[in-house]
Amino acid sequence: MLSVHLICVGKLKEKFYLQACQEYEKRLSAYCKLTVTELPEEKLPANPSQGQIDAALEKEGAAIRSKLPPSASLVCLCVEGKEYSSPQLARLMGQWAQGSGKHLVFVIGGSYGLSEGLKREAWVRLSMSPMTFPHHLARVMVLEQIYRAFKINEGSSYHK
Repeated sequence: MLSVHLICVGKLKEKFYLQACQEYEKRLSAYCKLTVTELPEEKLPANPSQGQIDAALEKEGAAIRSKLPPSASLVCLCVEGKEYSSPQLARLMGQWAQGSGKHLVFVIGGSYGLSEGLKREAWVRLSMSPMTFPHHLARVMVLEQIYRAFKINEGSSYHK
């Protein structure tokens, strides 16, 4: 069974986000071994300098790296990433599943994003949209798109 990891900076608190994530985690259990890891967001002052932000992102990046399984194919969600349609993402995940990758890891950063170093290490940089979404909603959206990709690849009518 495929191994998919979702690493998120920040903790889900709102019940409706938790319930949505739990629903997609349940659905995904038929297609992959899903692991969701939450990491704390670094504390910053009210108006942080760019240096403070960069230092926090590096600390978060180190925490993310410490959770990466061996042979991870890293997908970093970032605004400057490439936008994929759902069928394109399904094809990409299908290619990965046919390749030598053992662990597909999606990473969602905190409110300031991800460190440049971590993004450079990514197999794919993925943008959900040019619009801005709350990071908690992005988690639900990523889980749904992973589920949708599996359904597309099996030829299900879910996508229609």
